[in-house]
Amino acid sequence: METAYITILVLIASMVGTMTGFGTSTIMVPILLLFSPLPQTLLFVGIIHWFGDLWKILLFKKGLNWKLILGFGISGIIASYVGASLTFRISERILMKILGGFLLSYVIFLFLKPGFRLAKSKRNMIGGGVLSGFFAGIFGVGGAVRATFLTAFDLPKAMYIATAGSIALLIDSARLVTYLRGGTRLEPMLLWGMIVFIPVSFLGAKIAKRIVNYVPQKSFRLVITIFLALIGLYFLVIR
Repeated sequence: METAYITILVLIASMVGTMTGFGTSTIMVPILLLFSPLPQTLLFVGIIHWFGDLWKILLFKKGLNWKLILGFGISGIIASYVGASLTFRISERILMKILGGFLLSYVIFLFLKPGFRLAKSKRNMIGGGVLSGFFAGIFGVGGAVRATFLTAFDLPKAMYIATAGSIALLIDSARLVTYLRGGTRLEPMLLWGMIVFIPVSFLGAKIAKRIVNYVPQKSFRLVITIFLALIGLYFLVIR
C-alpha cells in the first residue's frame, strides 16, 4: 500500500514539476519525510527529479537554450555541491523562511511591475545558478529560485521548460553524487519501487505536456507566478 501511495505522489509531482519547471521536490520532500529520514528522502526525490529533468528535455527539446543552460548550470553545479555538503550544518527552518519571504516578495513585485524583464546577462545567469544550485543541494529545493530568474527572462513555454530541465539535470547530477559519496542509500522498498516510479514519472510528464499545449503563452508566466506564490507561502507560513 505504501508503494501505491508513493506512486500517486510521483505522478502528481511529475505533472506539476513539468508544467511549472519546479515543484517536484517541494511536493514530495515534506510528505516523504513523514516516513523516511532526511538523507534517504533527498536521495529518493533527487532520483525522481533527475528523471523528471530528463523527460522535460526529451519532451520539449525544441526549446533548448544552451546559453542559459551553461550560464546557470556551471555555477549551479558548484553551488549544489557546497549546499549538499552543508545539509546537516545549517538550520533548515531559518533558510526556508528566508526563501519563502524572497519568493512572496518577488511575486508581489511582479504584480506591481507586470512588465518587468531581466536581461539575459552572464551576471544574472550565474547568480540564478548559484542560488538555485545551493538550495537544491542543501534541501533538495532549488527549482522555485531558478524559476524566478527564468520567468524574468520571459521565455517561450517550450524554451522555459526545456531549459529549466537541462539546468536542473546538471545540478541534480552533482548533488546525487554527493549524497551517494556521503553514504546515503535507499531502503529496499524504495529501490525496487523504482521499477514503477520511473515510468510513472514519465507518464506524469506526458500528461503535463498535453496540458501545457492548451495554456496560452501570454498566460504561462501568470501560471508560474501563481505557483511561486503558493510555494513561497508554504515555506514562510507552514514549514
